Parts: sequence; structure tokens; C-alpha cells
Amino acid sequence: MRRFLHGHATHPDWRVALGLAAAQVEAQRGERGAAQAPTLGWVYFSDHYAAEADALVADLRQRWPGVAWVGASGIGVAASGVEYFDEPALALLLAEIEPAQFRVFSGAQPLGRFAAATANVHADPAAEDLAGLIADMSARTSSGYLFGGLAAARGEAVHVADAALAGGLSGVAFGAGVDVVSRVTQGCQPVGPVRKVSAADAQVVTALDGEPALDCLLRDLGLAGADPRTALARLRRTLVGLSDASDAAAAAHATPRGAFDAETRVRHLIGLDTARRGIAIGDIATPGTRLAFCSRDAEAARRDLMRICAEIREETEPEALPLATVESLRHGGATSEDAPLAHGIAGAIYVSCSGRGGPHFGAPSAELAIVRHALGDVPLAGFFAAGEIAHHHVYGYTGVLTVFRAGA
Repeated sequence: MRRFLHGHATHPDWRVALGLAAAQVEAQRGERGAAQAPTLGWVYFSDHYAAEADALVADLRQRWPGVAWVGASGIGVAASGVEYFDEPALALLLAEIEPAQFRVFSGAQPLGRFAAATANVHADPAAEDLAGLIADMSARTSSGYLFGGLAAARGEAVHVADAALAGGLSGVAFGAGVDVVSRVTQGCQPVGPVRKVSAADAQVVTALDGEPALDCLLRDLGLAGADPRTALARLRRTLVGLSDASDAAAAAHATPRGAFDAETRVRHLIGLDTARRGIAIGDIATPGTRLAFCSRDAEAARRDLMRICAEIREETEPEALPLATVESLRHGGATSEDAPLAHGIAGAIYVSCSGRGGPHFGAPSAELAIVRHALGDVPLAGFFAAGEIAHHHVYGYTGVLTVFRAGA
């Protein structure tokens, strides 16, 4: 698989932004000379353009006939080393993948008999039975692995599968010949031990490890015996991490000073049931589910993002690194100019939570700068989503980084 083509730009008028990004793509094509034409493209655009998504997709199809398009709207847009958060912008990524190795799908364009190994998916956060749609799509793949996110917008969210769509789920499925490496990075830090839900009523958890859930919450926050009304400010900053892991795995994956594993789904604490000493959460937690209270933590998020980048780098690097690459690693990594670490990567998709974008990492584009420093100048596109999709779950406050191996 050849290195992907990519471009990105910001402008109040989507036509101008698309023209600028398209010029970058065509300049890269020109540098290659005669080459196979791209067959699959991703377009991620901020919600400033969502109302004109139909025209945007039509323009893409006219500029690059024969290219299948997928993508979504977001509160922000990600590109290689830069993010456009809460401003009008778009990012493009175009790949030369054998048409027999991928299939774009949506409610109007079923997957059919295509033998999917994995799939990149985008969905409307307001879709009916969203969890069921994701689980069904996961079951259609041989690996069970999905990656992507929920479209985000302050108005109507839009996702793309050869057309601008609202509602439901869409994306692109890949055959076994497309080799991807994907990781989930968490953005929250546990503030207490992992506990087992022992009693619950829909979204209200009434008991953890046989104790009143509200009492456990207050104790983990260092507020044992306090009136919950006096601790509302602290409670509003508290989240819950849910996991279906076994007792041993759960204990290993989250400790008061530890970090969540990739299977933990972070949800909001949405209320208290003082009469039953329970807590209300933004999900259904059945008895047996593992639960840990947590909070957003920028430093923990940075460490975990660097961890998954290192894992991806290790898995995609050639077995024998050239001397220049070895020396670069010893002296703190690659510059964007030589980018030796991109050797085994053709392109990347990064979907991050809209709650992580902007100032959360301490500086503009800091999150994407970490990825670029770790992987090199990889062609990358992505968006800041209303929820991140990995495996068969919807996550929150996470990032999902997926790379396509070169040469696959």
C-alpha cells in the first residue's frame, strides 16, 4: 500500500477550504508522476460546513471521479500535527486501495456478501438503537473490530458514505488484504478501586460490592459522611468507568494510581438517588459490571497517548531499522522533515473526543503534535467526535488511533 495523499485547510467558505486542501493533494500526486489513481477518500469537516455537506460531497465526487468517499462532521478536525478546533475547516485523506479490498456501506447501500475483516464506521449519535447497530456491524467482520466515531455538530450531525447522511450508521469495510493497527487511548484517571455492581435499576446503580453506591462514591472522593448537596461541585467533575472485565483483569487494569485499560467505557455521572443511596449514570450497568469512579486528567491522557503511539510504532516499524532512524530514536525522535518513523505506515485515522480538543492538552494542537512526534509525518485525518467507536463499544473522553500498514 502506497503512502496516502492528504490535505487540510481552514476558511469560512468550504469551497475555498476544499480548493486549498485539494491543491495539496494534487501537488503530492504530481510529485509521484504516473501512478495508480486513488480509489478511497476520507473527508472530515467541522460542523460549520455541515449544512452544506451535500454540495461538499458532490464537489469531491466531481474532482476525483471514481473515488468512494466516507467521513463525518465534527466539532473539530484533525490533520498531521495540527487540529482545527471549533473553527471552519476540513481534512482529506486519499488512498490507493484495491477496489476488491473495500466496500462503502450505509442504510441505503448494504454491505451485501462482502467478506469484511474490519470496518471504519461513522454514526449519528441520535440514531435509534445505536448500540445494536454497532454490535451488528462488529458481528459482520471476521475480527469483530470497528474503529471510528459518532458525528458531532451543534446542529444536525452528518456522516458520509458516497453521500451526506443523517441518522443510522455508515462507513467502509476492509478485506483481509488491508492491514490496520488500532489502539484506544484513555483520557481519564481512576480515583478509586474497581468495584462490582451488585444491584442496579436501569441507569441507577444502588449497590457496589454490596454497599450503597452513593456511600462508595463519597468515600472514594474523600467525602465520607458528607452531605451530597455540599459536594455538588466535586461530584459534577466525577465520571464513571465501566468494564465487563473479569475480577482479576479489572483489578489489574485500574487502581487508585493506575490507568484504565482499552475496554473501559467512561460515562457521565448524571444524578444521585439519595433515597436509595444510589447514583445515576449515563448508561445501563447490569449486576456484575465493573465500575470505577474517575476524573479527566490531562497528564494521564498525554502519557496514555504516548503509550499507544509507541505500541503502534513498534508494531509497524521494519525489523531492521536504518542507521539514521536508530540515531534519531536515540536523540528524541524524528523531525517532521525526515520522519523516519513513518516508514511502515501509509496513513492514519485519528478520532478524538470533543471533550479532549482545544485546551485540554495544554496548547493548541498539542494532542496531534504528540502523535506526529511519535509516528513521524504520517498522512493523517480525523475529527473530534461525540463519541469514539472501537471494538464494538462507544467510548467517551478517548482517542482511537488507527494506522494502515505500508506495503500491505
